[in-house]
Amino acid sequence: MTKIVNKPVRKKDSMQLVTGQPVYTDDLAPSDALIVKLLRSPHASAWVKNINTTIAKKVPDIEAIYTWEDVDQNSRRFTCAGQTYPEPSPYDRLIIDRRVRFVGDTVAIVAGKTEKAVDKALSLIKVEYEVYEPVLDFRSALDNETLVHPEENWESLCPVGADNKRNLCAHDECGEGDIDKVLSECDVIIEHTYHTKACQQSMMEPFATYCSIDAYGRLNVLSSTQIVFHCRRIIANALGISKTQVRVSKPRIGGGFGAKQTSVSEIYPAFVTWKTKKPSKIVFSRRECMIASTPRHEMEVHVKLGATKEGIIKGIDLYTLSNTGAYGEHGPTTVGLSGHKSIPLYGKAEAFRFTSDVVYTNIMSAGAYRGYGATQGLFAVESAVNELASKLNMDPITLREMNIIHEGDIMPAYYGQENTSCTLDRCLAKVREMSDWDNKYPARDMGNGKIRSIGMGMAMQGSAISNCDVGGATIKADETGFYTLIIGAADMGTGCDTILAQIAAEVLECPFENITVHGADTDASPYDSGSYASSTTYLTGKAVETCALKLRAQICKLGAKLLGCTTTEVEFNGKEVYKTNGDNASVSLMDVVTASMCGNRIALEVTETHTSPLSPPPFMVGAAEIEVDTLTGEVEVLNYYAAVDCGTPINPNLARVQAEGGILQGIGMALSENITYNEKGKVYENSFMQYKIPSRMDIGKIHIAFEASHEKAGPFGAKSIGEVVINTPLSAIADAIHNAVGKRFYELPITPEQIAMAKK
Repeated sequence: MTKIVNKPVRKKDSMQLVTGQPVYTDDLAPSDALIVKLLRSPHASAWVKNINTTIAKKVPDIEAIYTWEDVDQNSRRFTCAGQTYPEPSPYDRLIIDRRVRFVGDTVAIVAGKTEKAVDKALSLIKVEYEVYEPVLDFRSALDNETLVHPEENWESLCPVGADNKRNLCAHDECGEGDIDKVLSECDVIIEHTYHTKACQQSMMEPFATYCSIDAYGRLNVLSSTQIVFHCRRIIANALGISKTQVRVSKPRIGGGFGAKQTSVSEIYPAFVTWKTKKPSKIVFSRRECMIASTPRHEMEVHVKLGATKEGIIKGIDLYTLSNTGAYGEHGPTTVGLSGHKSIPLYGKAEAFRFTSDVVYTNIMSAGAYRGYGATQGLFAVESAVNELASKLNMDPITLREMNIIHEGDIMPAYYGQENTSCTLDRCLAKVREMSDWDNKYPARDMGNGKIRSIGMGMAMQGSAISNCDVGGATIKADETGFYTLIIGAADMGTGCDTILAQIAAEVLECPFENITVHGADTDASPYDSGSYASSTTYLTGKAVETCALKLRAQICKLGAKLLGCTTTEVEFNGKEVYKTNGDNASVSLMDVVTASMCGNRIALEVTETHTSPLSPPPFMVGAAEIEVDTLTGEVEVLNYYAAVDCGTPINPNLARVQAEGGILQGIGMALSENITYNEKGKVYENSFMQYKIPSRMDIGKIHIAFEASHEKAGPFGAKSIGEVVINTPLSAIADAIHNAVGKRFYELPITPEQIAMAKK
């Protein structure tokens, strides 16, 4: 019986955050740091013919202005994607490129002592552009005569099928079985193309970075980042210096959702500080976060799904076209999840095929966002399955119960991995019960033009990237009987500091308060890939568990020495090391730690690194109950019911918050969040006045249940939860709208205008 794990303890940093203490990057940057801002391109594709900074440099308090002339245009390019080396994302960036590739691309870096001076200097820089015809439609980008990246020093480090001379960032194809034969023998075929627009992570804290030079002449970077070790490499590559000359650390992070898995802001103040040797900082405005960040990849997913007339799904054929935008960050990796995290849900399928292309266009580059491509693919596949159920006049939950993957099954479309833990069947049953599905499906006419309806969807994700991601932890005991846990993972509001401390406290049998957490810092932390790919609890958590077990052994070893016996004769109960022979001899933890500081060779400090050959999927089922006003097309989400299999939750309260937040983001993606461009490639939605994210006022109640499995490879049976929770609202809401108005929508978001017109 666990004492601390699976308990809803309060977050480590909760009081600091709710009382408004200075914990974020901009809070911690000194007031005398140079202010860094960027001059951005007004054109989607252009060549900087001439740039005149003479007058701008004369503005009082301006320290420096840098343009393409200060960056070797023939130097090796780099990527800003936070991924394990060698990065799958192509090396296609320069700090400042003479060729600009989207509206908002960097043309100049301005650094000054005051914001007023920097703003004035920005307005005085004169730029002459040679404007090119941009590639804005990703459907026509492949093999287009206009190239987004014609340069010769573009390179791809990994064999992902990339070819810049074709506007191709990545290509892949895989499958099993004779999909064409299987589909030809099916009784029913569902075939459609599903389109999901780009959408913003919309985290509360904007991108922010502070840089300085330390006493040893090294570049110190304090940044709101999920990936301190990857960020160090990215900065070193961008500046052309050794990683040993760069230190990256992170304070509290005001949300990331994947946006801060890309080094969006770090390279600019790093460049300024390395050049001037003076401290500098950059804080993006909300407008910059909206026009020059890394939103979710726009994708078109073509699904051809075949089944028997009884409802057994026999084959799935998927083609995904993904729009990476002007740069290739995360382009080759997000697209894979659209198929590998959707097709495996259906264990009766005899064959599958999954093909994908990722293309360059002249719009803001895309990046990592919670769900990471699985979100787009699951909308398509789950919508097709819902349509199949409707066509067969079957209940969609019943249809899925006939087809789902079960524990112990091999998942060919999930890299041939065994499904080692799974309660998907229980999740389906729980959502049916919670939502009163049998009495609400498909719809009820409430009168007055209002229709209430319900729809559902399933999802799976992963737990870290198997055989790739690395989690690390160091734990050391001090003379007061407390422990210091040092990690390289990044708590970005998710509560991972708290969860990892719970794991350590459980193993060491100490109060939760006795674990102090530090992280993440490339100089002090053990290596960790970072907080992304739903990896932290599963991967770093296992490193913490193993680390704490080894520290227990070290405590017993030193305790046995003090007691004059062997380690096989003692045990540790969290407070003391005691002999097990019944003579009541013991030594307290405080005495053991005190003894370690004098004439001792037994270290009470352990570092552990962990990776996993498996990425056990968490599973989820969700149902959306909505009310549609058929006159206006307005959709109100009354209730959302969700059952989640994340293994054994380490902290049920934090797991619940993760689920609620992800569901809310999924609702926004389904109904209101949209990024659109004009004919010249300019983003319309450049603030929260135009870009509509849902608030608490926009939903009714979210109901969460956990159907726990036990994942042997995870700490105390845990899997991940961070990403899977965003994936079910898209198909659930789309199907609920169909059940209300009789029309299926194949593009997100689904707007009130579209619904009202469909009803008419």
